[in-house]
Amino acid sequence: MSDRFRLKPDKLRWTCDPAKLGFETTAELKPLASPIGQERAVSALDFGVKIPSDGYNVFVMGPVGTGRTSMVRDMLNQVSAAEPPPSDICYVYNFDNPNEPRAILLPAGKSCTLRDDLEELVEDVRREIGQAFESEDYVERKDELVREFRETRQAELGAFEAEAKEAGMVVGRGPAGIVVAPAKDGEVMSPQDYGELPSDERKTLDDRRSEMQEKLNEILRRHHREEKKARAEVKKLDQQEARFAVGHLFEDLQAKHAEYERVTEHLSRIEEDIVANVDAVREQDEEGPELPAFLAGQRTASRYDLYRVNVLLACEPQQGAPVVYEPNPTIDNLTGKVEHQTQMGALVTDFTMIRPGALHRANGGYLILEAEGLLRRPYAWEALKRALKNREIHIESLADQLRFMATVTLEPEAVPLSLKVVLVGTPMVYYLLYSHDDDFRKLFKVKADFDTATKRTAAKVKQYARFIGTLCDKENLPHFSAGAAALVIEQATRLADDQTKLSTEFMDVADLVRQAAYWSGPNGNKVVTEQDVHKAIEEHTQRSNRIEERLLEMVDRDFILLDLDGEAIGQVNGLSVVPLGDYWFGRPGRITARTYAGKSGVTQIDREAKLTGRIHDKGVLILSAFLGDRYGQKRPLSVSATVTFEQSYQTIDGDSASSTELYALLSSLSDLPIKQSIAVTGSVNQAGQIQAIGGANEKIEGFFKACESRGLTGTQGVMIPKANVPNLALSREVIAAVEKGRFNIYAVSTVDQGIELLTGVKAGKLRKDGTFTPDSVNRKVQDALNDYADAADGNGTKKKNGNNDDDG
Repeated sequence: MSDRFRLKPDKLRWTCDPAKLGFETTAELKPLASPIGQERAVSALDFGVKIPSDGYNVFVMGPVGTGRTSMVRDMLNQVSAAEPPPSDICYVYNFDNPNEPRAILLPAGKSCTLRDDLEELVEDVRREIGQAFESEDYVERKDELVREFRETRQAELGAFEAEAKEAGMVVGRGPAGIVVAPAKDGEVMSPQDYGELPSDERKTLDDRRSEMQEKLNEILRRHHREEKKARAEVKKLDQQEARFAVGHLFEDLQAKHAEYERVTEHLSRIEEDIVANVDAVREQDEEGPELPAFLAGQRTASRYDLYRVNVLLACEPQQGAPVVYEPNPTIDNLTGKVEHQTQMGALVTDFTMIRPGALHRANGGYLILEAEGLLRRPYAWEALKRALKNREIHIESLADQLRFMATVTLEPEAVPLSLKVVLVGTPMVYYLLYSHDDDFRKLFKVKADFDTATKRTAAKVKQYARFIGTLCDKENLPHFSAGAAALVIEQATRLADDQTKLSTEFMDVADLVRQAAYWSGPNGNKVVTEQDVHKAIEEHTQRSNRIEERLLEMVDRDFILLDLDGEAIGQVNGLSVVPLGDYWFGRPGRITARTYAGKSGVTQIDREAKLTGRIHDKGVLILSAFLGDRYGQKRPLSVSATVTFEQSYQTIDGDSASSTELYALLSSLSDLPIKQSIAVTGSVNQAGQIQAIGGANEKIEGFFKACESRGLTGTQGVMIPKANVPNLALSREVIAAVEKGRFNIYAVSTVDQGIELLTGVKAGKLRKDGTFTPDSVNRKVQDALNDYADAADGNGTKKKNGNNDDDG
């Protein structure tokens, strides 16, 4: 009976024929130029990159390891090479509002020219100003202006002093300035002498002194006006001299940069500032006092710094459009930042300390960001959306967002933004953003969906071989023989979990290639062989299977109870998968069922203990539906049943054991023992069809290892859904055991087929009278349920599996 369900060895794994690959080693193959099996994603990315409309940024969606980021970078590098380079970005001093530096955009490569021109201008201004103000002509003209004022002042003060002397007064300097005081013998009269004078004489002196003081004050006021006028004349002279000294320098620069309006405007402002503040400019050339040692590293402001250029971004004219990948997309790294420096205990900054962000570097090209990393950085996602919506880069910082009080800082002028943003993330992130962020729908209208597997064709198999060769060339690894490459390609079908497909999760494939290349060294092979690939797989398993070996040891020592031969009623070996990062393994476990008279229906003990998930709970409800549909058409079911995963103490989810639970229930109801040498996996629907499950390879290999540990008998095996046969990619150990008849793989598509295989008894067919074929499994179950119903109605009693009837 079991032979018709037993799978032949050639069904257990797809094998790649090395002879059909068409090479001896991968060194003969051309490099792989395009990604394998991502035609949909490549087409979407190409569309998103080339459409010029706003909002058509791209979200590259796919699991980690599919090569999504590297493929995006390679494709964008190819596209950008043919595109024009973006504009250079500079910041310069704003003479109208110093806190808002001005942005200047120039053609690629021109910003460095402007910077160098202004650096040279600063040195030329230093030289020309110094020479002009040290010239004999300037000194003579300035001395003439000063000398005329001084001579006039001295003559008037001399005449006043003579007049005061005649009036018995003397002119002196006191705390309040120049004053007139009574005199005695040509000197200021002492307070004692003044006090001894008669009162009428003192009054006369006071009146005379007040009159003379007022006259003196008028002279001093006139001198102050004349001095102010003289200073204005000197300043005018200085400005005329400065304009004459530097004017030709600016004329040359204005002519050189005449086509750039913002540059010529800025040059005019620099010239006006030099002329208007020539005294401050001249002071920069004078050596000041030496700073103390502890202040030697402090930044000192210079008037000349205002005339420099901060080149934020300089591009090469022949480099093409930029492709920027930002691994740490904080708000500062995205939008740029204004740095600060400590000076005398305070933080200071200026326009030369503005630094670019990824948006600046990618402007005019492409910016690649990891979606999850972007969303984890505070305020970064909102800042990116603002930039895309407003189409300009406004420098923001985390400090600005968190500041509790207003402080004065720089607010650089925003820069126009034109670029494509490519977000790389998982499907979950994409669908969350699409559902909950309205801006996301407007800004990221293109989805490039990366698949985890592609259909296996002869052409794709050869592309896979080229991928191996390309990786070997890129990382300087030894090349692979055709047999070794074939094994890697076979492993790709296992990673895809489908014999008809190849995995596109190239991170795992590339790791296998690197590890096999490593083991070729200790194995003494110049070319990677099949032996090296097997060694790499074995060593990876050895590094990862500590817990699996511990569980197998517990089975051998009966800490975990598991029968691998014989028969038992209401007991089946089920299979589950334990995921441990990059290593998954199958774990066999005992599932038991007990049935007795009552009306409580099927009770899943793990579910009652809240140790199950919702998908598993759904599978349990399907069991009740199947029993009712098959055996309750003529009479309501009256049964109590319990099902549980023995020695399971963690949460159980998934429905892949629902058929196993059903077989245990049918065995308990029919009193027919089940072969313990066969483990079972598969979900079931209400019609009794066995449905596909995940992890078929791991489950089979897990049970095989348990049987191998105790000794293979030839009767042991695993029963899987027939729909899972294309998913098989079993290890060579399992296939060798099957070829020798020491292990078996069975595939069934219905519950009836499964119960026949497990019990060795025909399932039985439903007859016209509503009963099943005599002595069949279904008939025995039907009879048992009728007996339970009679017991529940008070018409009789029946004892099942050592349990007393329960009247519910």
